[in-house]
Amino acid sequence: MTLGEVTQVLEGRAFAILTVVLGLPNCLPMLPPIPFLCGLLLLFVALQMVYGRRTPWLPRRLRERSVDREQAANALNRAVPLFRRLEQWSRPRFAFMQTPWALRVIGVLLATLSFSLLWAIPFVGQIPLGFAICLVGLGLVEKDGAAIVAGVLVGLMGITATLFSIYALIIWILEQIRIL
Repeated sequence: MTLGEVTQVLEGRAFAILTVVLGLPNCLPMLPPIPFLCGLLLLFVALQMVYGRRTPWLPRRLRERSVDREQAANALNRAVPLFRRLEQWSRPRFAFMQTPWALRVIGVLLATLSFSLLWAIPFVGQIPLGFAICLVGLGLVEKDGAAIVAGVLVGLMGITATLFSIYALIIWILEQIRIL
């Protein structure tokens, strides 16, 4: 199945599913280009939510791209048990978070998380940010404001870890320069 077919079938829930799909690879230890690419695509999707689009627009090249079944199956097999547990906990709450303006605010929050994912140091900041993005996406799918809030809180921890890691890296580089 192509991404275009998936978004067409899902219509109004396409933003939510794309959020989960783009966050999911970051919940697992992945090599550096994956978090960056997922973060870039998620930023593109989140900005469309901020703009107020009802369904996501994807460039033709992305719409026509199919997902490798084996890789998708491997990722899903690892993640499905966790999401089944989360889904049991999830139920419709905080209905005001489903209004068009609230969805725009959620888009801003997702844009912030995805921008942070672009700078996340693998494993340190990537996994909490990926989990946060998936929680927000799950909250959107299940219309569960509590899951969205939990995702934002986990995302703040991921952003903090990323900022701390970048700060520590800068300090280390400056010390190395001073030693030379």
